[in-house]
Amino acid sequence: MGAAKLTERFEAALVYANRLHANQTRKVSGIPYISHLLSVAALVLEMGGSEEEAIAALLHDSIEDQGGKPIREDIRQRFGETVVAIIDGCTEWDTPPKPPWQERKNRYIEKLRHASPSVRRVSLADKLHNARSLLADWRQMGDVIWTEFSSGKEKTLWFYQSLVQVYRETGSDVMIEELERVISQLS
Repeated sequence: MGAAKLTERFEAALVYANRLHANQTRKVSGIPYISHLLSVAALVLEMGGSEEEAIAALLHDSIEDQGGKPIREDIRQRFGETVVAIIDGCTEWDTPPKPPWQERKNRYIEKLRHASPSVRRVSLADKLHNARSLLADWRQMGDVIWTEFSSGKEKTLWFYQSLVQVYRETGSDVMIEELERVISQLS
Protein backbone atom coordinates (compact mmCIF):
# COMPACT_ATOMS: atom_id res chain seq x y z
CA MET A 1 0.00 0.00 0.00
CA GLY A 2 1.45 3.38 -1.03
CA ALA A 3 1.67 6.27 1.37
CA ALA A 4 -1.31 8.62 1.50
CA LYS A 5 -0.96 11.78 -0.52
CA LEU A 6 -1.89 14.74 1.66
CA THR A 7 -3.51 17.70 -0.08
CA GLU A 8 -4.86 21.10 0.92
CA ARG A 9 -7.92 19.26 2.34
CA PHE A 10 -5.67 17.85 5.09
CA GLU A 11 -4.19 21.30 5.65
CA ALA A 12 -7.70 22.80 5.93
CA ALA A 13 -8.66 20.07 8.43
CA LEU A 14 -5.57 20.86 10.53
CA VAL A 15 -6.51 24.53 10.76
CA TYR A 16 -10.17 23.68 11.40
CA ALA A 17 -9.31 21.17 14.16
CA ASN A 18 -6.94 23.65 15.79
CA ARG A 19 -9.63 26.35 15.85
CA LEU A 20 -12.35 23.99 17.08
CA HIS A 21 -10.30 22.65 19.99
CA ALA A 22 -8.34 25.87 20.73
CA ASN A 23 -9.50 26.15 24.35
CA GLN A 24 -9.42 22.46 25.19
CA THR A 25 -6.68 20.67 27.16
CA ARG A 26 -5.95 17.01 27.98
CA LYS A 27 -7.11 15.47 31.26
CA VAL A 28 -4.36 15.14 33.88
CA SER A 29 -1.48 16.65 31.82
CA GLY A 30 -3.18 19.89 30.70
CA ILE A 31 -1.40 19.65 27.31
CA PRO A 32 -3.24 21.48 24.47
CA TYR A 33 -5.81 19.08 23.00
CA ILE A 34 -4.52 19.49 19.44
CA SER A 35 -1.49 17.36 20.45
CA HIS A 36 -3.82 14.36 20.80
CA LEU A 37 -5.47 15.00 17.44
CA LEU A 38 -2.09 15.36 15.69
CA SER A 39 -0.86 12.14 17.32
CA VAL A 40 -3.96 10.21 16.25
CA ALA A 41 -3.62 11.48 12.66
CA ALA A 42 0.08 10.52 12.68
CA LEU A 43 -0.72 6.99 13.90
CA VAL A 44 -3.41 6.61 11.21
CA LEU A 45 -0.91 7.61 8.52
CA GLU A 46 1.72 5.26 10.00
CA MET A 47 -0.85 2.43 9.73
CA GLY A 48 -1.21 3.17 6.01
CA GLY A 49 -4.42 5.16 6.36
CA SER A 50 -5.81 7.39 3.62
CA GLU A 51 -6.03 11.18 3.61
CA GLU A 52 -9.73 10.91 4.46
CA GLU A 53 -8.92 8.71 7.46
CA ALA A 54 -6.23 11.19 8.57
CA ILE A 55 -8.73 14.06 8.30
CA ALA A 56 -11.28 12.05 10.29
CA ALA A 57 -8.54 11.41 12.87
CA LEU A 58 -7.98 15.16 13.26
CA LEU A 59 -11.72 15.68 13.70
CA HIS A 60 -12.71 12.47 15.53
CA ASP A 61 -13.68 14.26 18.77
CA SER A 62 -15.26 17.33 17.21
CA ILE A 63 -18.90 16.18 17.20
CA GLU A 64 -18.68 14.89 20.78
CA ASP A 65 -16.70 17.80 22.26
CA GLN A 66 -17.49 20.83 20.12
CA GLY A 67 -21.17 21.05 19.38
CA GLY A 68 -22.87 17.87 18.17
CA LYS A 69 -25.04 17.82 15.07
CA PRO A 70 -24.36 21.41 13.80
CA ILE A 71 -20.60 20.71 13.81
CA ARG A 72 -21.26 17.38 12.09
CA GLU A 73 -23.09 19.21 9.30
CA ASP A 74 -20.28 21.78 8.98
CA ILE A 75 -17.70 18.98 8.68
CA ARG A 76 -19.88 17.19 6.10
CA GLN A 77 -20.01 20.32 3.95
CA ARG A 78 -16.28 21.01 4.29
CA PHE A 79 -14.85 17.48 4.11
CA GLY A 80 -17.57 15.18 2.75
CA GLU A 81 -19.60 12.10 3.65
CA THR A 82 -16.70 9.64 3.92
CA VAL A 83 -14.98 11.72 6.60
CA VAL A 84 -18.24 12.19 8.52
CA ALA A 85 -19.04 8.46 8.36
CA ILE A 86 -15.64 7.66 9.95
CA ILE A 87 -16.14 10.31 12.65
CA ASP A 88 -19.65 8.96 13.33
CA GLY A 89 -18.13 5.52 13.87
CA CYS A 90 -15.76 6.98 16.49
CA THR A 91 -18.40 9.09 18.26
CA GLU A 92 -19.95 7.86 21.50
CA TRP A 93 -22.82 10.36 21.56
CA ASP A 94 -23.98 13.42 19.65
CA THR A 95 -27.24 14.53 21.27
CA PRO A 96 -27.47 15.88 24.82
CA PRO A 97 -27.88 14.76 27.50
CA LYS A 98 -24.68 12.68 27.60
CA PRO A 99 -25.67 9.05 28.37
CA PRO A 100 -24.22 7.30 31.45
CA TRP A 101 -20.60 6.09 31.13
CA GLN A 102 -21.28 2.32 30.98
CA GLU A 103 -24.05 2.72 28.43
CA ARG A 104 -21.80 4.88 26.19
CA LYS A 105 -18.92 2.39 26.37
CA ASN A 106 -21.10 -0.67 25.72
CA ARG A 107 -22.62 1.05 22.71
CA TYR A 108 -19.18 2.07 21.37
CA ILE A 109 -17.82 -1.50 21.69
CA GLU A 110 -20.88 -2.90 19.94
CA LYS A 111 -20.62 -0.33 17.13
CA LEU A 112 -16.93 -1.11 16.69
CA ARG A 113 -17.68 -4.82 16.17
CA HIS A 114 -19.46 -3.97 12.93
CA ALA A 115 -17.34 -0.98 11.92
CA SER A 116 -15.52 -0.43 8.64
CA PRO A 117 -11.74 -0.87 8.47
CA SER A 118 -11.46 2.95 8.33
CA VAL A 119 -13.41 3.43 11.56
CA ARG A 120 -11.40 0.68 13.26
CA ARG A 121 -8.11 2.29 12.15
CA VAL A 122 -9.04 5.75 13.51
CA SER A 123 -10.52 4.23 16.67
CA LEU A 124 -7.39 2.14 17.31
CA ALA A 125 -5.12 5.16 16.77
CA ASP A 126 -7.26 7.21 19.19
CA LYS A 127 -7.30 4.54 21.90
CA LEU A 128 -3.60 3.76 21.51
CA HIS A 129 -2.66 7.41 21.92
CA ASN A 130 -4.99 7.76 24.92
CA ALA A 131 -3.49 4.66 26.53
CA ARG A 132 0.09 5.87 25.89
CA SER A 133 -0.78 9.21 27.51
CA LEU A 134 -2.41 7.45 30.43
CA LEU A 135 0.69 5.31 30.98
CA ALA A 136 2.98 8.38 30.80
CA ASP A 137 0.78 10.25 33.32
CA TRP A 138 0.64 7.21 35.60
CA ARG A 139 4.43 6.81 35.54
CA GLN A 140 4.78 10.46 36.48
CA MET A 141 2.01 10.81 39.07
CA GLY A 142 0.96 7.33 40.12
CA ASP A 143 -2.55 6.17 40.99
CA VAL A 144 -3.81 9.70 41.65
CA ILE A 145 -4.46 9.92 37.88
CA TRP A 146 -7.46 7.61 38.23
CA THR A 147 -9.33 10.30 40.18
CA GLU A 148 -9.58 12.25 36.87
CA PHE A 149 -11.74 9.47 35.42
CA SER A 150 -15.37 9.27 36.49
CA SER A 151 -15.18 5.54 35.77
CA GLY A 152 -12.11 4.91 37.93
CA LYS A 153 -9.27 2.48 37.24
CA GLU A 154 -11.12 -0.85 37.01
CA LYS A 155 -13.80 0.28 34.58
CA THR A 156 -11.34 2.25 32.45
CA LEU A 157 -9.12 -0.81 32.10
CA TRP A 158 -12.17 -3.01 31.41
CA PHE A 159 -13.05 -0.67 28.51
CA TYR A 160 -9.55 -0.84 27.00
CA GLN A 161 -9.35 -4.63 27.41
CA SER A 162 -12.74 -4.99 25.71
CA LEU A 163 -11.54 -2.82 22.83
CA VAL A 164 -8.40 -4.94 22.39
CA GLN A 165 -10.63 -8.02 22.01
CA VAL A 166 -12.72 -6.30 19.33
CA TYR A 167 -9.65 -5.05 17.42
CA ARG A 168 -8.17 -8.57 17.57
CA GLU A 169 -11.27 -9.99 15.82
CA THR A 170 -9.94 -8.55 12.57
CA GLY A 171 -6.43 -9.89 12.92
CA SER A 172 -3.39 -8.56 14.66
CA ASP A 173 -1.00 -5.73 13.96
CA VAL A 174 1.74 -3.86 15.79
CA MET A 175 -0.63 -1.13 17.04
CA ILE A 176 -3.02 -3.64 18.64
CA GLU A 177 -0.06 -5.42 20.22
CA GLU A 178 1.26 -2.12 21.59
CA LEU A 179 -2.17 -1.21 22.98
CA GLU A 180 -2.30 -4.58 24.72
CA ARG A 181 1.18 -4.05 26.22
CA VAL A 182 0.35 -0.55 27.45
CA ILE A 183 -2.88 -1.74 29.08
CA SER A 184 -1.11 -4.64 30.80
CA GLN A 185 1.45 -2.18 32.21
CA LEU A 186 -1.42 -0.12 33.65
CA SER A 187 -3.18 -3.15 35.15
